[in-house]
Amino acid sequence: MRLLICEDEPDIVDILQSYFMAEGYEVSTATSGSKALKRFAQEAPDIVLLDVMLPDMDGWEVLKEIRQQRDTPVILLTALGRVDDKVKGFSYGADDYIAKPFDLKEVKARIEAVLRRYHPRLEHTGLTINDTSKEVWVQGRKVSLSPKEYILLKLLASEPGKVFSNEEILAHLWPSSAYASTQDVQKYAYLLRKKLEEDPSHPKLVLTVRGFGYRLAV
Repeated sequence: MRLLICEDEPDIVDILQSYFMAEGYEVSTATSGSKALKRFAQEAPDIVLLDVMLPDMDGWEVLKEIRQQRDTPVILLTALGRVDDKVKGFSYGADDYIAKPFDLKEVKARIEAVLRRYHPRLEHTGLTINDTSKEVWVQGRKVSLSPKEYILLKLLASEPGKVFSNEEILAHLWPSSAYASTQDVQKYAYLLRKKLEEDPSHPKLVLTVRGFGYRLAV
């Protein structure tokens, strides 16, 4: 997921950036409101962590500008912890409000909670499937899948560890075709591995269960 951090304290930026990159996020940063809006327009992040106290324009104005452009979730991250400030943040369209000092695990949990409301996702062993945008990431790396490849991956990820037979996969990928065969299933499993696996000849994610079908590694 793409995370934009708008914060003018370098130490906090470094801590947040390092932590979320290690968690598999694609992170960009901005140290002022104007820079944040520029990055927001260019990069279309999935979520924004936004400080209220910024050097050029405050976070309230940045949030208003964001809301005029998109409904991207925004979490305010600030030292202003009064109830009135929180109410103001929510009235401006913030999705959550975290007061400083903060715990990184709490920030991550709140980001994930907000994202679940915006982006229905499947997550498993470094694999993220965003069913709203039809986007897939593996270990933080975005991969581009064809519709059939996506349907196959989503099916396997719906029940990790379960062996899906060739017949089940055929029914999912070609529900109204009498001409598709197990060879077509093998073809798309091969194509999927080429895009997901570090070494497609020795897959660790999409596994063959000989004589039965395929499963997603647990």
